[in-house]
Amino acid sequence: MTQRLALFAAALWWGSLTAIGFVVVPLLFKFLPTAAMAGNMAARLFTAQTWVSVACGVVLLLLHKNKASAPDGRARTALFLIVFGLLMALLIEFGAAPHIRARDNLALWHGLGTAMFALQWLCAAAVLWRGPADWGAKP
Repeated sequence: MTQRLALFAAALWWGSLTAIGFVVVPLLFKFLPTAAMAGNMAARLFTAQTWVSVACGVVLLLLHKNKASAPDGRARTALFLIVFGLLMALLIEFGAAPHIRARDNLALWHGLGTAMFALQWLCAAAVLWRGPADWGAKP
């Protein structure tokens, strides 16, 4: 049961990042009448995505905690990927996003936000790809 929950959390994390970042937001900019409208909606979606990422990451961390107190190298790597991915999500929301919304040096902050989103996506993909055995989830 624990492995299924871990797999579900990792799949939801990666899948939601993929859907929002690579499908929904580009469609907003293509089909909404103005870039400002698309940007406002994208900001709301990215905020919601942050909390999906946090929830999935917390579930994965709690399941990881059930592992022995001295995890092996693969479990430590998974722990690093989970924590780093969560850090990226929070840095986007509380670091880059306020500057983007304020249109403060938009190119810089949008570029940093995009880079952090890509890093978070890679972390989630790696956690999902490695599988429950590496996360420390017990059967």
